[in-house]
Amino acid sequence: MNKNVLILGKGFIGERLQKELNCEIDASIIKSFKDADRLVKKYKPRIIINCIGITGKHNVDDCELDKDQTLLGNSFVPIMLAELAVRNNIKLVHISSGCIFNFNYQKDSPIEEASQNYFFKLFYSRSKIYAEKALETLARDYNILIARIRIPLLNAKHPKNILDKLIKYKKIIDVPNSVTYIPDFIQAIKYLIKIDAKGVFNVVNKGALRYPLLMKIYQKYAPEFKYTVIGLSKLRLVRTNLLLSTKKLEKSGFKVRNINSVLKECVKEYLKS
Repeated sequence: MNKNVLILGKGFIGERLQKELNCEIDASIIKSFKDADRLVKKYKPRIIINCIGITGKHNVDDCELDKDQTLLGNSFVPIMLAELAVRNNIKLVHISSGCIFNFNYQKDSPIEEASQNYFFKLFYSRSKIYAEKALETLARDYNILIARIRIPLLNAKHPKNILDKLIKYKKIIDVPNSVTYIPDFIQAIKYLIKIDAKGVFNVVNKGALRYPLLMKIYQKYAPEFKYTVIGLSKLRLVRTNLLLSTKKLEKSGFKVRNINSVLKECVKEYLKS
């Protein structure tokens, strides 16, 4: 086991990273600086990967139901871990979110890491922005890596998997979006740690996913499945729809696959899981 790495948060992302990295993982609830410090003293890691995050029980709207927990998990815990990393000369890898920006499909190019065009209409997004701004500032002088993921797609069944969600919803929108294919994300994190990358990286796949294409591929293997495409206005939910740039990640030397090239592989493995 790699005892140099400690993953905090035993959820959707944390469990998969731990399996691949074969490292320590801790699911303790951190409510204070003392709690976090206790974990650092217990494990003595050289690298902490923060996978703690609140996305709501059903969806991000549920973050409004527990504002304290959301702010603690998404805003305060990352800042406490960053302070501990600075004090103990530890590398912090913070798993952040790309769902924090405004985007105009007619005018905007894919969003680069330095963008300040933040999306404040969701409490979830605001809670992620608070932490990211603090960590991004520290990353100028300290060993902090911020990895933004967006709309996780997994080749196995899980409630947080966008494929599971779309199968359940049956009514889907047709808007191009940046997506993170989790098997590729894990390889990217391993690579970024290996090269000791610092600062912010958009860790999404190249290109854009339109949900009907994914469901059309799924339907080939599950012909009984039916879905309906609806207009974005009929969704009646406040959501971010956007494209993130992968130029910086590619420039680092990591080979970024196009999201549309992994869909068939993803669906086949999903159905076997």
